[in-house]
Amino acid sequence: MAGNNTLTFTDASWDSDVLRSDKPVLVDFWAEWCGPCRMMSPTIDAVADDNTDKVKIGKLNVDENPGSAMRYNIRGIPTLLLFKNGEVVEQRVGATGKADIQKMIDSHL
Repeated sequence: MAGNNTLTFTDASWDSDVLRSDKPVLVDFWAEWCGPCRMMSPTIDAVADDNTDKVKIGKLNVDENPGSAMRYNIRGIPTLLLFKNGEVVEQRVGATGKADIQKMIDSHL
């Protein structure tokens, strides 16, 4: 359920892929059973395709990787967290449009 430029994050690779990244990282916390998550999937893929050089964009399945979801107190999905230098710099909960996601990214580049 990911596009060519959309990464898949896991609890096991979280620190190296997200927290120690040299670029900002946008993480989409989602689950297979979540309708709004499935609706947002093409949007996340499109934003990833548009920003391959500037930011890492990926998804973390909360059912398969509960540790990271608990660590950031994810209570509702989809939730987008934007990390910069290992810290959360912005958050969105619920389905979000492409323009809003791009604005979220651009404000931290």
